[in-house]
Amino acid sequence: MRTVVQRTVLLSLAVLLSACASTVPPSRLGDYLSTEKTGESESVLMFGQRPFKTGLVLIPDTTDPEAAPALPEEALLRLGHNLKQDLERTMPLTISDVIPTEGIRPRQGGDAAQFAEVGRRRGWEYLAIVVVSSTEQEYPVYVFLGWTTHMQPGSRTDNWSLLEFALLDVKDGKTTMRSEGRGWATLDRPTAPGIDQWYPVVYLRPQDPERHFWPPTYDGAPNTLRVVSFNQAARRLTGNLLREWRRLLEEKATTPHSG
Repeated sequence: MRTVVQRTVLLSLAVLLSACASTVPPSRLGDYLSTEKTGESESVLMFGQRPFKTGLVLIPDTTDPEAAPALPEEALLRLGHNLKQDLERTMPLTISDVIPTEGIRPRQGGDAAQFAEVGRRRGWEYLAIVVVSSTEQEYPVYVFLGWTTHMQPGSRTDNWSLLEFALLDVKDGKTTMRSEGRGWATLDRPTAPGIDQWYPVVYLRPQDPERHFWPPTYDGAPNTLRVVSFNQAARRLTGNLLREWRRLLEEKATTPHSG
């Protein structure tokens, strides 16, 4: 009976943590684009099977008071390259370039005009926009050495990451598709380095402590944590986009033609 109660408590805690993670970090997309639906998905579907030309803008947002540090430039570029490939496999997109923010800044209520201008200058039909943000919490823990009962003082850092996607019609400045992907990973490390066999270590959350990632250096462990978390968010983003794209195609197939 005691075991059943313990399992129930652990399961409830996992569900609670997952629910909390679904709102952390808070959405940042509304500071760049209006949260109102301004376009129709039909404008995307009208291209049929022809890939439409677009570019990808990555916006590392750290404006929230509780935001974690941004990814290093090299890691951000690698994330952008991987997103480019995933998006092109998910939707009929031809992403010609991954570009920096080019002076784009958050504005109250959003401002699609600054993005549309970027797309027009480059001759794109659409502009794919991804806002990159995360939140971290660090707290003291004891870390175990191997499978023994010996412990050392250390710290645990939880990173919650968020990738928010929007597809902007450059011609009229309207957004036609939106989606997001969230990730969650944890970094455990002793207070002092030197236990390279076991720490520092990063693992995915929730409930995936067996999948480990070992950072190449002790000092660089926080960046590895963020990379792992954002990679998880990217997989979920492309999965959500694929489901949304298929839904749109099914709706189009079942909608009678007007005539």
